[in-house]
Amino acid sequence: MRTRSLLLCGVSIALPLLVRADTCKDTDMQHEATSADQPFAFNCTYPPLTYGEVNVMWYLPASKSPISKDKKSRIHQEHTWILILPLKLEDSGIYLCVIKNPDNCLRIWINLTVFEKPWCNTSRRSLPNLSDDYKQILHIGIIDSLTCHLDFPETCVLGPIMWYKDCKLITGARFVPLEGKLFVYNISEEDSGSYACTAKLTHEGRSYMIVNSINVSTSKAGNGRRIPKIIYPKNNSIEVQLGSALIVDCNITDSKENTNLRCWRVNNTLVDTYYSESKRIQEGIETNVSFPEYIFYTVNITFLEVKMEDYGLPFMCHAGVSTAYFILTLPAPDFRAYLIGGLIALAILVTSVLCIYNYFKIDIVLWYRSAFCSTKTIEDGKLYDAYVLYPKPRRESQRRDVDTLVLKLLPAVLEGQCRYKLFIFGRDEFPGQAVANVIDENIKLCRRLILILVPESPSVGLLTNMSAEQIAVYNALIQVGMKVILIELERIEDYSTMPESVQYMRQKHGAIRWTGDLSEQSQSAKTKFWKRVRYHMPPRRFPPACSPAAEARTLRLPRPQTETRVGLITH
Repeated sequence: MRTRSLLLCGVSIALPLLVRADTCKDTDMQHEATSADQPFAFNCTYPPLTYGEVNVMWYLPASKSPISKDKKSRIHQEHTWILILPLKLEDSGIYLCVIKNPDNCLRIWINLTVFEKPWCNTSRRSLPNLSDDYKQILHIGIIDSLTCHLDFPETCVLGPIMWYKDCKLITGARFVPLEGKLFVYNISEEDSGSYACTAKLTHEGRSYMIVNSINVSTSKAGNGRRIPKIIYPKNNSIEVQLGSALIVDCNITDSKENTNLRCWRVNNTLVDTYYSESKRIQEGIETNVSFPEYIFYTVNITFLEVKMEDYGLPFMCHAGVSTAYFILTLPAPDFRAYLIGGLIALAILVTSVLCIYNYFKIDIVLWYRSAFCSTKTIEDGKLYDAYVLYPKPRRESQRRDVDTLVLKLLPAVLEGQCRYKLFIFGRDEFPGQAVANVIDENIKLCRRLILILVPESPSVGLLTNMSAEQIAVYNALIQVGMKVILIELERIEDYSTMPESVQYMRQKHGAIRWTGDLSEQSQSAKTKFWKRVRYHMPPRRFPPACSPAAEARTLRLPRPQTETRVGLITH
């Protein structure tokens, strides 16, 4: 006792530089006795002072310096906790915790005594009057439980709990371990004795063994009276938002003749006492309903505002020898919101990709064709890539423009630069062949049909009054299934004057409008108009020496034309 007084005196002299005595309030000394070679943890909290933003510092009085916050140190501070991993005999002493907020300061003194305690070793004895045994009671003739007290910060990972009695592992159907408790069925006087619970604790990759000794005695269950039964809570967790209000009922059934105390406790202190200053958490008024065989009691606990320090703290409902608790936890993330957000983001991404593809699809397809050109021949029995069919307008200017497009520019770009093979009506048929036969025979040898359209009267338009030609084109479109490329030399506002077959093709495939200058002597396959035409043309199979640079060739001069060229309209 004298030694302890001298130690306290030395501490009070050594710490004036750490915490000013005139600004900090001292609490009663707390005593902790525990055995060596196992982990030790103590949480420095003092409601309501520890609500909100506070500064908590642990000090070693002997060294006059704060305890390290390095998690790899044997003795260090984690948030409001002090951790000693593991305890040694020389760790005995007085530790100081200082809690500060803008308005208050509090000093909490911890007198820690570390001693050697043999477990299951009768050859060694611990010091007299020193014990860290927990004292618990089992009630005879009913189902009761023992509790293994393991209070450590979240950074400590606890392994499975093992239960022992008189140094022997507990087995048998009467003993059921569950979530830190050992439930005992059909309790008798022989169940009293020395128990122990052990668990493996892992911290920062290092493992330690925890041993809690429990001195168990047995007692009759109140002269045959029924033990109070707590229906709720059931040692469960409750999800609640930070800052919200909460009311939790403790529902109890008890015999009418019992006079048990029913209350809420936290840290082994009555709730109303623990929160006497802030009154943020209060115990409600007890109500009861009488039934023939028992009384149903309800006593609630009210949280005016849930704080962060409330999470993970067990709030215990007591009814005589019966206890049950609940723990507040933060709500799990709402994955539905994340899922909806993800789907919306995916939809936006897909829409963006589709819009980008739709805008650049022609360039993408043409790049793909040039980058992955094939040297294989197409085994489809076709000789030409496209059949070019065009009208002979009555106006000389229109006829000159059509001839320039069909007989100069189309061959120069599609044949000269892009290596397509075209059959141009009026250029490639043999003289004297019937028009219907030329169309019917050669159109089946082509993979595409290119129709040149000009805005003019139906009497001189494409396929007008030419039943043979119309039948041939109709057979090519319907029976052969050939794809059609319509090219408007000028804007055509009204297609109602066109033959029905042309109207059908315009509605199904659309049309490409000429946007260039027919007077130019050179054309590039990379202009917008020619890209659209190439996009609708079939993919080319190049010879082994193929090169995408072929598309950049200059205009090839058209081959000489004979004076016997026959237009589509020759009447």
